[in-house]
Amino acid sequence: MKIVTYNIQYGIGLDGKYDVGRIADAVRGADVIALQEVTRNNPRNGGRDMVAEIGEALPEYFAAYASNFEVNIGSHLENGRAISTSFQLGNMVLSTTPIHLSRNLLLPRSRSLETMNFQRGALEALIETPLGFIRFYSTHLDHRSPVERQGQIRFLRQRLLNYALEGGGLSGIPEIGLPDLPYPEAFIVMGDFNMLPGSSEYVELAGRPDHEFGMPLTADLAVDVAQRLAVADLVTWVDPERPADKSRHKCIDYIFTSASLARSLQRLWSDRDAVGSDHLPLWAELG
Repeated sequence: MKIVTYNIQYGIGLDGKYDVGRIADAVRGADVIALQEVTRNNPRNGGRDMVAEIGEALPEYFAAYASNFEVNIGSHLENGRAISTSFQLGNMVLSTTPIHLSRNLLLPRSRSLETMNFQRGALEALIETPLGFIRFYSTHLDHRSPVERQGQIRFLRQRLLNYALEGGGLSGIPEIGLPDLPYPEAFIVMGDFNMLPGSSEYVELAGRPDHEFGMPLTADLAVDVAQRLAVADLVTWVDPERPADKSRHKCIDYIFTSASLARSLQRLWSDRDAVGSDHLPLWAELG
């Protein structure tokens, strides 16, 4: 099973041009795709409906999309009819098999008085895979505050660990004649976390290595696939102003799994040839 996460920066590549086609080409072939910064009516990309365009570019995939906010940018009356126009930004999950259940987890945030920040989210999707039912999360954390990211991870971690108790987005549906859904322990959280390996917010989710036994593998922590597979010098973001400047290359995108999937991890890599965003697609293979 191949999975990939890609912050697509509303379709704008390193050349400053909008091109959904090259984004689709960069992720095609994965069994599950997680996308961040998917927008509708975004002034920065000419108001494109990226949800529709991605669906057209990848018609073989089932998809779920959730906007983390909607802001009015020109709603009006036209011939007595209300025309709503809102700028949306959110996350997307695409899968070669049906998505059985999805919900949008809105992550905690605080009001910023100088640097812009906005509502972040993690789109949860329940998907049946060759490894059984797995919960996938397309995730995007705050970009300006490690304290805020730490709070967002605490909230997200509780949703990851307490899924069976909380019931996900829907439970008790035999009451209306539908079969109950599974409540799997297994999860994969991937996306743009805007944090560096070993940072305080990273430790909140994945723990820190012990001086003797290394990184713990416990049910209450997520597994960083890069750390588990000892992938060195991983780059997932380049500075669009100075893409050739290696001092500005960072690893801020991740794939984390539940401990139950740790022994299924086989490979992890970023696509260094992709130019459709300031981020790079991050791939993993499980089997």
